[in-house]
Amino acid sequence: MTSDGLSPAAGAPRDPAPAPGATRSAWRRRDPRPLGLLRLTLLALVLGIVTGLGAVLFRDLINLLHNLFFAGQLSLHYDANEFTAPSRWGYFVVLAPVVGAAIVTFVVVNFAPEAKGHGVPEVMDAIYYREGVIRPAVVLVKSFASAVAIGSGSSVGREGPIIQIGAAIGSTFGQLIRMPAGQRIALVAAGAGAGIAATFNTPIGGVMFAIELMLPEMSVTTFLPVAVATGAATFVGRLLLGPQPAFLVPEMMPLATDASAAIVLALYAVLGCIVGVAAAGFIRGLHVIEDLFDLIPWRYFRHMLGMLGMGILMVVLFHTLGQYYVDGVGYATIQSILTGGMATPGLLLLLFVCKLLATSTSVGSGSSGGIFSPSLFMGATLGGGFAALFNAAGLPLHLSVPAFAMVGMGAMVGGGTGAVMTAVTMTFEMTLDYGIVMPMILAVATSVGVRRLLSRDNIYTLKLVRRGRTIPVARHSNMFLVRHAHEVMDAAVLVLPAEQSFDAFLSAHAAEGRLRHVVVTREGRIMGVMRVNTGIRRGLEGTHTGVTLGDVASRNFSLVDEDAVISDVIERMWRREAMMAVVVRRRGRALPRAQDVLGVITKEHVADSVADNLTIYPR
Repeated sequence: MTSDGLSPAAGAPRDPAPAPGATRSAWRRRDPRPLGLLRLTLLALVLGIVTGLGAVLFRDLINLLHNLFFAGQLSLHYDANEFTAPSRWGYFVVLAPVVGAAIVTFVVVNFAPEAKGHGVPEVMDAIYYREGVIRPAVVLVKSFASAVAIGSGSSVGREGPIIQIGAAIGSTFGQLIRMPAGQRIALVAAGAGAGIAATFNTPIGGVMFAIELMLPEMSVTTFLPVAVATGAATFVGRLLLGPQPAFLVPEMMPLATDASAAIVLALYAVLGCIVGVAAAGFIRGLHVIEDLFDLIPWRYFRHMLGMLGMGILMVVLFHTLGQYYVDGVGYATIQSILTGGMATPGLLLLLFVCKLLATSTSVGSGSSGGIFSPSLFMGATLGGGFAALFNAAGLPLHLSVPAFAMVGMGAMVGGGTGAVMTAVTMTFEMTLDYGIVMPMILAVATSVGVRRLLSRDNIYTLKLVRRGRTIPVARHSNMFLVRHAHEVMDAAVLVLPAEQSFDAFLSAHAAEGRLRHVVVTREGRIMGVMRVNTGIRRGLEGTHTGVTLGDVASRNFSLVDEDAVISDVIERMWRREAMMAVVVRRRGRALPRAQDVLGVITKEHVADSVADNLTIYPR
């Protein structure tokens, strides 16, 4: 049986040949053939290994540059989970971010402008608007620029760069090896997921990130490359960096099952609401600051000015509170909160505000780096500060500052990025505390809900929307594709002989005043189709054409069985460039005749079916 459900036996009806010079069909023939699933999976395996190695080298480069900018020495030894030692430059360390800003601006402006910013929107833009094509130069430029930015103290994360780096490697593979755009996009998503998994040692989170934010379509052929690449990158990362989670946390007390548990869960929900407001403020504030910096015409001065402010904030914190706190990825502060080393509400809330300003200034002025790590920092300080403030009130119920900090981390990431499951799974994998999952789900859900009330777009999509690039906010299941032809067709079709006069037809149906679809037959066999609307009737009113329906009927149609699945019908119409599909009753191996015509399907009917599907899940 063919894809439309009709028998290919001798004498069976065949679609008319496409018109000469049919451009879409010609393009279809030139389209690369899809790679087999095995080849695509092996390619994803190589991609995961390369991305995992890239993540390790990227971290080493950050370590090298951080030691150079802050300690004036060439060394790869640096633990981001420990506070930075006092700089040998003293007060002059305020210039480290400024020097880094000059280097970052030079590299980005001259070699890859798309390396500016936090990277993920550029990957999403490539997926949805450029068929997954990312310039290979982005790999090197993004690596160096982001390493300089983070190493010199810019308040950005390392996950955004490695996501863009992994995606660029996947895109490069997809350009070097001929494959359809859909498979190249799958490799881009696989590289992005592999990058974030290797960076945080979170394989499940990497897969969820690719599914929630990167993949426009979900199936075995797209999921398998993502899973394989993510697993391979995680293995490489663990092999070279160790199996430990991103953050070490003490064992948490399990959530009680008495009445106090309900109060604690309610407080987690309250925290989610607060974090949702903070996430919306971060999203909007980041773009406001970016607009303000854009008013400064010279890019070098713009970014250097922003990083001077960052350096001043960093030095002020060091000389008043004893640590730089807001420089770089900020993991040391998070680690300190999670181990109970920081539980003063005023300090935690102050650090939240400082990190918010530092990250917005860094990214807004033109830095290269991610917003995921800063979001973890802000969530940890806000969640820990919330619990510490509650405990300071002297109420009989005591809240765990580390637990609320962990939940705040997930809620801030989920609220800001919109990646709900990614936030939950990654925070769990980074801490390996399963007892926090239920409060995490509750807080992340409320955070995203509040943020959507205040800002419909997340921190990734808003940047693209401002460029005129719309990204879908929901992944609708293509339920219309599994409907059958008889469910979509228009049954109000006329079946008329080819010998009938076209003028007589217009006269007979002049009073109807609506679009009519006509199937034209000769000797009982289907030979053409027509669609006659009001405009044609008015244009030919009073005119004698002298032609028959057979003379004006189009041979550009496709025959489909009544039980054919609409996805096959769409593909058949597209391949044949058919103006409509004629739905016929199944008659075994016999040729369909005039009495077998049940209706027609046009592109308008397909569009109506899609619209019906979308209305099931209102936005």
